[in-house]
Parts: sequence; structure tokens; C-alpha cells
Amino acid sequence: MGNKNGKKKGGKRMSKAQLAEKLEAFFSSQPGETFSIKQVFKQLKLNTHPLKMLAIDILEEMAWDDFLVRISESSYRLADNTQVMEGIFHAKTNGKNSFTPDGSDKPIFVAERNSMSALEGDRVKVSLMARRRNHIREAQVIEILQRKKDQFVGRLRVESEFAFLIPQEPLSTNIIIPKSQLKGGKTNQRAVVKVTQWPDGERRNIVAKVIDILGEKGDNDAEMNTILAQYGLPYKYPKAVEEAAEKISDKITEQDYAEREDFRNVFTCTIDPHDAKDFDDALSIQRLDSGLWQVGVHIADVSHYVTEGSIIDKEAVKRATSIYLVDRTIPMLPERLCNYICSLRPDEEKLAYSVIFDMNDKAEVKSFRIVHTVIKSNRRYAYEEVQEIIENNRPDPSQPFAEGTFMPAEELDRRMTEGRLQGENAYQLLTLDRLAKQLRAKRFDNGSVKFDREEMRFDIDSTGKPIRCYFKRSKDANKLIEEFMLLANRTVAESVGKVAKGKKAKTLPYRVHDNPDPQKLETLRSFVVKFGYKMKSTGTKGATARALNSLMDACQGKAEGNAIQLVALRAMMKAKYSTHNIGHFGLAFDYYTHFTSPIRRYPDTMVHRLLTRYEQGGRSANREHYEELCEHSSDMEQVAANAERDSIKYKMVEYMSQYLGEEFDAHISGITSYGIYAEIDENHCEGMIPIRDLKDDYYEFDERNFCLVGRRRHNRYQLGDAVRIQVAKANLDKKQLDFTICE
Repeated sequence: MGNKNGKKKGGKRMSKAQLAEKLEAFFSSQPGETFSIKQVFKQLKLNTHPLKMLAIDILEEMAWDDFLVRISESSYRLADNTQVMEGIFHAKTNGKNSFTPDGSDKPIFVAERNSMSALEGDRVKVSLMARRRNHIREAQVIEILQRKKDQFVGRLRVESEFAFLIPQEPLSTNIIIPKSQLKGGKTNQRAVVKVTQWPDGERRNIVAKVIDILGEKGDNDAEMNTILAQYGLPYKYPKAVEEAAEKISDKITEQDYAEREDFRNVFTCTIDPHDAKDFDDALSIQRLDSGLWQVGVHIADVSHYVTEGSIIDKEAVKRATSIYLVDRTIPMLPERLCNYICSLRPDEEKLAYSVIFDMNDKAEVKSFRIVHTVIKSNRRYAYEEVQEIIENNRPDPSQPFAEGTFMPAEELDRRMTEGRLQGENAYQLLTLDRLAKQLRAKRFDNGSVKFDREEMRFDIDSTGKPIRCYFKRSKDANKLIEEFMLLANRTVAESVGKVAKGKKAKTLPYRVHDNPDPQKLETLRSFVVKFGYKMKSTGTKGATARALNSLMDACQGKAEGNAIQLVALRAMMKAKYSTHNIGHFGLAFDYYTHFTSPIRRYPDTMVHRLLTRYEQGGRSANREHYEELCEHSSDMEQVAANAERDSIKYKMVEYMSQYLGEEFDAHISGITSYGIYAEIDENHCEGMIPIRDLKDDYYEFDERNFCLVGRRRHNRYQLGDAVRIQVAKANLDKKQLDFTICE
């Protein structure tokens, strides 16, 4: 059906590429001008429906590509590519650096030659380079606004003229130390240096001076302090702060007794790891005349001793958390406070901040109160002792102990009167265990997510050498404490955050956890299908949590279980602190905070202070101020976790170095484009098999399916597969184990 005069309408057959070229030329020739879609159609003589549709598609793509800027629903102009932006620089050893602009999470590529010697984490100003369509967007650093850090840690190499620091983290420049600035340092010693001159146009290298010698490479103290210094964490406690702590009186005054509820005569105990020294929390239990159980969650009253703005408080804010390396604790508070005055030690009277619950036999809370108390712990238990009491008093002694079972109240009372309970204070502990297990069951019914991760632990000799490596799972005794801490934290958060409609809640730091990333959930769904599991990846919060839980139950104890847990964990967001409450997905709580560990976490101390202030009728605190403290605490928690992980990696490599050449059964725990990570079954030590060592084929990385596939023989290595490995290399400097696959 041609038109009457035989002319083709509007150059009907134009390919997408041809039209894109026309549009590009049209906008490029008129920078700064805004055109409506209709004007574009008119000027380029696009007068057929298919061409118009194609043009609209291309315009959208160009806007997505940042070649055009969308001005309104139906108008565009050429993007101004001389934009100048500020943000954070991220360095990569392979030269694929990037820049993340403020307020965005989309990184922009920065080539090494355009980086102006910026280093990881530096705050920089960049200009966007002229964008070529279909090329990735590039930026060049034009100014370094603020260096992330001016101290580096590493190994010294002393030569005849000058010395170098070989830093722990890979840098794109050298660190040179003049001989006069070595502070007696020798080759192979670990040292901390401070930058005296940054690179500039003329000079590519960093010049620095030694400020501390940490010790010989390989020495345990030197290596642990190196990990701390690398993350900018303190490895010594400041003298002045310790001296301030020495002056604090541990005497409980008449006024203290008068102002507080007295729990000294109620059965109270602490349950902690066997090597703990700082006891944050204690539990008390007694039967009330009403027949209800009264359970007290008693928390060290740190804010009574540490006043806001004091020298001790300032140091605690800076640290924000205690750090637990494999062989040492770097405390947030001076030792006199954390291990002595505030620690809820047995047979000593202590000041506490407590949440007191009155609950029935089904663990339903009938009432609660949050009060300052004075307590006296009757006994300090290690988790193992309580676990033994729970297991020895199992409901059916003829059967092996099953986790999660508890003795019913009537049976417990009967055994009590017959004198058939084993262990000190067994009646009270078994009652707490029963209540905790009912709380736990309710929590999972409400959509709380079950993740049972194992923790790697080491037994260490007096020199810090690991002599045994094992992994620890959370048992009933741990869960007993966990459940009451969760209840207290949640109750405290609700007491401030839950207000009548139309009323504004007062400021409080919450512990928040966002919903999982939908894309990563979809990845998880398509991954588990391969093992025959079904899972819905979309739905309400509760439905997602239930789907995750049934998946965790289904794969528990199976060969692929660990791999599935890992992929599921990756879909999770990180929990953090914020005054803006969005609830906690993982726990399925609408209100949650941290109240139960003020000795080792600063947010808990903040919560204690605000609760006291509000209890006395105080106004709502400044939200901006507390939000800043929340952000800082979240950042420091992350840094501490990285340091803790590094100390575990170091000990793992040190431990495995005695097994070079030996073979072990393992499972594939990670797959990347450069190799396979495998975890040894018996001790969970993880190593890598570089892809270049897989000699039998050329392997390609299939990212979506978490596997490597051989090009010729189609042999697959899949996450969760069982493999037999040999320990090939143990590199302590890089904290890396290399394995090879046994034929």
C-alpha cells in the first residue's frame, strides 16, 4: 500500500544504529538547548509510528547512558559533561579505580593515569570526561580534598641510601623513609609510619617517618598490632584515660541504695564464655505470689560511672566498640571499668539498669518495667556449665539430648520435690531455659530469620601460637541468654519508639536492618533451584522470612547447606545504628535497639543515657547529633569486624602452615573468576585454588550459577561440591592459604 505520489514516507527503513547516530549528532550540535520529543520528530522528519517509537527508545537509553539529561517527562538536552563532582576514591591494584559521587552508589571509572595519586578512601574532586556514547563513563581526579589517612603500617626494608615501607595494603605508589626518620627500625620489622610529604606533580612517591616499631615480622604481638594499626584502630590504651578511671570510686552510696530497686536477695547469675572478664548482663528469676515468673535482665550501669563529655567518654566515643581479636580484647573502656567496677562479678554488689518482666508459664509478658537497680550475682557460669545442666536434666533421660527440647513445668516441679535435679541452681536455670525456648519459638513464628553460623575458634599457647582449631555452634545455653537480651532490647526500643498515633517519638538510636536486596534474593532463588529447592523470591516481609527459614531447615546438614547459607547471607543487608527506625528484618521486630552491652558497645551507653533522661521527664535529644554518633558507631563496628576477621585469617594460615603437603576433604565455599575457595570439612579453614592451577581444561566463570565450567570437557566446579585438596602454600603476609585439587 504505497502512498499515492509514490514517495516513501520519512525514510521508513532506518536501523537503530543509524537513527542513534542522527540523534547524537542533533543534540551534540546544540549543547544547552532543550528539545521536546515533538520537536525532535519534526526536525529529524520522523513521521512514521515505528520510527517515532524507536526514537523514544533511543532517547531513553541516551538519558540512561548520561549522554542526555531528561528535563521533563517529554524533553531532553545534551548532558553537560564538564561536570565537577566530589566524592570518595576507590583504588584497585589492577588499575580499575573508581569514584563514588556523594549521594550516589553508582561508581565511575578512573584510569590510573587520571588518578593524581589518590589512595583508597580519599575524598576527591573529579571532572567527568567528555562522554563517548556506548563507552563507559570516565572521570579524572582534579583535586585531593582530604586524605583518608596519613598513617600506614607494613614491613620495613632498609637499604644503604634510604628505607622503604612495604605496606599491608597494596598501594599504587612507594613509601620512602629517609634514614634519619627510621627510629632505629630494621629490615623485616613491622612499623607504623606517618606521611610527611604526599606525591605531587613532580614526585610520585610518599615520603614518611616511622612513629612506632611494632616488632619483628612473625612475632605474635607485632602481627596482631599490625592488623589493628592497619585499620587505624588503637593498640594501646591512653595513660591519661586509665588514670581518670583509677580515680572513679567503686563505693555504692546510701543515695544509690535509696534511688534504686533492691534485687540483692533475688537469685541472679551471669552466663558468659569461659574466658570472659567483662560481664555486661545478668539474669534473675523468682516466683511471684501471683504465680507469675519475674525475670530480671540486669545490665551494667555504665552511664552511672561514665559521664557525657568526660575524658573516658570521649575515648569510648572514638573507639565505639571493643575489639575481639583471636588472642586479645581491645576494650572500649579502661580496664578498671570494664573488668572491675562495671563488670557484674559474682558476690559483689553492683549498680545495674534493668528490664523486669512478669511473665506466665507460656513466656507471655504480662507487664514490664525499666528501672535502675542494685544487684548481687550469686554465681558466674560459663556457657558449657549451663549446657551440661540442661543436657543432664533432659525430659527423657533414656534418650540422647535433642536441642530445643525443654522440661515441662509440672515435670520440673515434680523432680524438684523428689530431689532428682542435677547441678547447682538447676531449677532456676531450667525454668529460664523453658521460658527462653518458648520466646524463641514465638519469634520464629513471627517471621524471625534463622541463621546458625559457626564461628572459628583457636586454642592458643602462651606465645600466641594456635595449637587447635575448631568451630563453635550456638547451643541452648547461648540461646537462653540471647533470647532474654533480644526481649530486653526490643522492649526498651518499644518503650520509647511506640507512641500513640499523631504523637512524635523521642530520639533514640535504633538497631535497624533493611529488607534483603530483591535482586540478590532472585539470585538465591535461581541458585537453590539447581539443588531441587523451591523458594519464592518476592512477597511480603513475613513471606520472605518464612521462605528463607524453610529453605534453611531443608538444607540443614546437607552437603550444599553451607553454600546455600552463604548465598542467603549475601542477600541480607547489614544491620546498623540509626535514629530513623525502619525496623529489623532479620529479627522481625518493628522496634529494636541495643541496650544490653554498654561495656563493649557505645550505642548501648547512649540508649542508657537517653532512657534515664526521658524517665526524668527530659526533652527529646538532638536527633542530628545522635544520628552522627550512630553513623560513626556503625562504621567502627564494620572496621572492628574486618580486624577481627583478619586476626582469624592470620591464625588460620599460621595453624595450617604445619600441614603443608597434606590432604583433606573439603567443600567449595566460593567461586570467582580467578579461582575456587574451598573450606576444609574438619576445621573450616579456607584456602584458594587459583584458576591457573586447574590444568585439565580452560575454565570459564559462570557468575549467575556460581560455578566454573571447562570449555572442552564441560567439567564443572559448583558452589557446595565436595573436593579433596592438598595444602600447597601458607602465606602469612597476605593471610592466604593456597590449595591444589588432588587428582
